[in-house]
Amino acid sequence: MEIRNALLSEIRDYVMTLDILGFKELPLKHISSGILRAGKPDKEPNRETDMLSLQAELGNCMRCPLHKKRKKIVFGEGNLKTRLMFIGNFPGPADDEQGRPFTGRAGDLLTRLINRMGFKREDIYLTTVIKCRPPDNRNPEKDEITTCLPFLQKQIEIISPEVIVTLGSISSSCLLSHDKNIKELRGKFFDYKDSKVMPTFHPSYLLQNADEKWVTWNDAVKVLRLLGIEVIGS
Repeated sequence: MEIRNALLSEIRDYVMTLDILGFKELPLKHISSGILRAGKPDKEPNRETDMLSLQAELGNCMRCPLHKKRKKIVFGEGNLKTRLMFIGNFPGPADDEQGRPFTGRAGDLLTRLINRMGFKREDIYLTTVIKCRPPDNRNPEKDEITTCLPFLQKQIEIISPEVIVTLGSISSSCLLSHDKNIKELRGKFFDYKDSKVMPTFHPSYLLQNADEKWVTWNDAVKVLRLLGIEVIGS
């Protein structure tokens, strides 16, 4: 009886936490394996070699003024065989310190979203358009975006994801080639070469606008359905 009550209490606390975060639907089960691309090893492209070559080409990049004040280049990380890729705008302060994308409070929130979708962070690939943090957290200049964008485009080409989730206006406009506000774009699928793109809010925005979390979850549910992953309540 004590074990049963403890389990019920844990489930209640879990559901209450999700409700506070604004999540209304959950995947039926943990399906990390379903997010990885299946294929015979002898027919798979050598993504790891290609990505390492691209990172070596980026090197200790000094192609634009952002290198002067950055601490670390934030290249990207994750599973190169994934069907799903998340792309943010540019590194935040914690990312700049660690050299990893989506760390700090915004990264924690994104990780929770990824977990609610039924995945682990290491199941997917995370990166940003800009690989160096702009000083004072300003938006990148047009020439800085132009300099970095080919590296992002090559990352997408190497991974060849079925779905790309763009987080924020900058990443969305870069891939979709227009300047519409993220509120106009989110919730709808667009095409980028052979991938479907779902624009949604950046987790740093959600930290200041908690009422938009349920909207972002709705966008995530659409992504799951497109990937053929069953969601409770669908």
